[in-house]
Amino acid sequence: QVQLVESGGGLVQAGGSLRLACAASGRTFSSYAMGWFRQAPGKEREFVANIYWSGGIIYYADSVKGRFTISRDSGKNTVYLQMNSLKPEDTAVYYCAAKSGWGSPNRLLYNYWGQGTQVTVSS
Repeated sequence: QVQLVESGGGLVQAGGSLRLACAASGRTFSSYAMGWFRQAPGKEREFVANIYWSGGIIYYADSVKGRFTISRDSGKNTVYLQMNSLKPEDTAVYYCAAKSGWGSPNRLLYNYWGQGTQVTVSS
């Protein structure tokens, strides 16, 4: 059974940094893409970044490009999202997700989801 467990959320001031982690278990993820999505109150869940596990192919949403970095540690089966220069508009619940094959910004294509971790950026 696939499990994705996020950690690392919290409260930070604008301009600060946080690193989220997603520990994946239950299968081999070498042919999977891992994605980060976020959902603010009253808004739809939106794409943040994804990485193809084996090849490290990476995509970012325009809103986070240059500020966020996605990476993975194959030995630990963990995907990270380093978030720098945080803004109040980055406040949301952040979710880790997995899908077979290449990455996609379409959340509907992801089969597995974590429970989410809250990120709050104060102004």
